[in-house]
Amino acid sequence: MQIESGVNLKPYNTFGLPALAQTLVRVGSDADVRRVLDHPTLGRAPKFILGGGSNIILTHDMPQVVLKVEVRGRRLVEERPDAWIVEAGAGENWHELVAWTLAQGLPGLENLALIPGTVGATPVQNIGAYGMELQDRFDSLDAVDLITGLTVTLGPDDCRFGYRDSVFKHALSGRSLITRVRFALPRPWRAVRGYLDLERRISESGVASPDAQQMYDWVCAIRRAKLPDPARIGNAGSFFKNPLVTPEQCRDIIGRDPEVVHYPLPDGSIKLAAGWLIDACGWKGKSIGNAGVYDKQALVLVNRGGTANPVTGGEVMTLAKAIQTSVYERFGILLEPEPVVV
Repeated sequence: MQIESGVNLKPYNTFGLPALAQTLVRVGSDADVRRVLDHPTLGRAPKFILGGGSNIILTHDMPQVVLKVEVRGRRLVEERPDAWIVEAGAGENWHELVAWTLAQGLPGLENLALIPGTVGATPVQNIGAYGMELQDRFDSLDAVDLITGLTVTLGPDDCRFGYRDSVFKHALSGRSLITRVRFALPRPWRAVRGYLDLERRISESGVASPDAQQMYDWVCAIRRAKLPDPARIGNAGSFFKNPLVTPEQCRDIIGRDPEVVHYPLPDGSIKLAAGWLIDACGWKGKSIGNAGVYDKQALVLVNRGGTANPVTGGEVMTLAKAIQTSVYERFGILLEPEPVVV
């Protein structure tokens, strides 16, 4: 356990937002968490869990004790007839884990390549891309209860996964610190396809039965063409959730905007492309202060500030609220942000 004071969190969030942590504790194990809880001062203080900082918007300094999750380790823990079970520490980089599993001959996560952040954040957000969600590959996780200090193991039902949602955003919000996550990679492997951009790549390549490495390469290429690299342009990935509407609502919108991008879901609801809605309202490439809308993908808000005039969390949220107002006034839909606003 390493305790630091007065830490600037700008390097620890992918949007590059300045915020000062009064106290930051680097957590490398379950035992480190328990040491924090047993500490005479830190134990009773409010706490904030920080992973890779890829899904947060910091709007002010942090008086809470910031627990920076740095639990490492990657391993194959079990080979079952139906799946390989892979475990990773919550502090591991997510994309590096995806690449590592492929290098070990353990395919199954390739559709989720290049999503920024750490392993521990993936079940919290139930990350998803290109026809796959984390819950499709989830086995179980270990977490330390920040009240009792006990390590608990949670399975799929315990996590209550939903669209970009889980129990960690509700009943266990701020109460459980995830230390390890296990994934079930199905045997035999089958490509998850059907997403329009992937089908286009398959058609253009002439490869009727792509392998996992090919799927990984295509996903990476598609994401790099559409989305900014946080290491070069500060951002938090997709800023708004794709809204779910009823068939009646969708027909009403199509009646007014026939080109609206929409996807029917198995439960009968319709998922609308939030990026299309934002673009239709004219926001692509626009800015408010030093916060902007990415010129290649309207779903992504970016940091356009410099060293002398850095973007603030307030500017980001002012832009986000202006976009929400525009979309609501035109389509009657209130977009919900994906990142956690602190």
